[in-house]
Amino acid sequence: MKLLTTATLFSAAISMSANAAETPSLDEMWKNQQQQQQQIEKLKKENKQLSEQLEVSMEVAEKKDDKMGHGHGAKGSTSIGGYGELHYNNIKDKDDEIDFHRFVLFFGHEFTDKIRFFSELELEHSLAGEGKEGEVELEQAYIEMDLNDRLSTKAGLFLLPVGILNETHEPDTFYGVERNSVEKNIIPTTWWEAGVAMSGQFGSGFSYDLALTSGLATPTTGSKAFLIRSGRQKVSEAVANDPAVLGRLKYTGVPGLELAATVQHQSDLTQGQGVAGTDASANMIEAHAVYQKGPFGVRALYAQWDIDGAAAAAVGRDEQSGWYIEPSYKINSKWGVFARYSAWDNNAGDAADTEVKQSDFGVNYWPHENVVFKFDVQNQSGAGTDDGFNLGVGYQF
Repeated sequence: MKLLTTATLFSAAISMSANAAETPSLDEMWKNQQQQQQQIEKLKKENKQLSEQLEVSMEVAEKKDDKMGHGHGAKGSTSIGGYGELHYNNIKDKDDEIDFHRFVLFFGHEFTDKIRFFSELELEHSLAGEGKEGEVELEQAYIEMDLNDRLSTKAGLFLLPVGILNETHEPDTFYGVERNSVEKNIIPTTWWEAGVAMSGQFGSGFSYDLALTSGLATPTTGSKAFLIRSGRQKVSEAVANDPAVLGRLKYTGVPGLELAATVQHQSDLTQGQGVAGTDASANMIEAHAVYQKGPFGVRALYAQWDIDGAAAAAVGRDEQSGWYIEPSYKINSKWGVFARYSAWDNNAGDAADTEVKQSDFGVNYWPHENVVFKFDVQNQSGAGTDDGFNLGVGYQF
């Protein structure tokens, strides 16, 4: 309206200037002024009608948006994300292998400022189904609610708050093509359960997590008896005779520093599937430190399981433990190098030396902060023989 009015007045002014050269009479000047005023009033009316039509159109669009599910609650925000990684493994005495290891999609929704939903759906190894190597897995699906500014709770299926990689394992966030073997075999990442959890802050950089969840169910016989990673039920018709309780304390009060310790207890790691009267009570402890000072970074972690019962001791798996240290250096925003030394033993209770030791060296290249290309070399000693190199590409959005 303002633009149209200005244009009209400007045109009128030109017209008046032209007529001024002919020295119009008072009657002619009066008629011109009346005509200009009528044009201005007409434009004002048309502008008001256009504004009203625009408001109606916006209301219709908002109602349509609500019907499509984008306007529920105070926030009404639905988000989609994901990550993926392709690996090439060249390991001594094994066939070379190329594998689209993970394709993951995130779906989240904010119902209100205090209530939200988060989910994570994963396809492993490209193909899933009978006779195929891959799996389709629901890794997360939970409702989270803020009780106040320092306390929140969640219920559903979620990643456990333990270790460095279990909750944050997108490929652009860590060094090395494959996830480190200690967190894979001892924790065991990626590890999710169903249940309820609470997260809070004490202040001064301290926070805590408490959870009551479904537990592991390790086999009691065979080569995988009491093997921690084999106990993951992935909340698929999971036996829930013996739930687990978990607690974590974390400190992030110094910029670039994270210190954390997690403890979990489960009254029977076999969920009652073993020999009657031989429950395998299990306790896990994990502690780690992450520190980043400019281009220099370091990660260190230790994890251990203690399992009671003669059955676990008989196969040397009443104790399982591992640790690693990983220094790194970010050359610039695109290039970074790392080294890692790790040692783990899923048969630490056995008299035989079954510890596996591994050294890794490699480089990450980020052409974009959320896209990464990786190369590393690994060398095992002790009970391990997997020497070789790995290539990978990963992303998240």
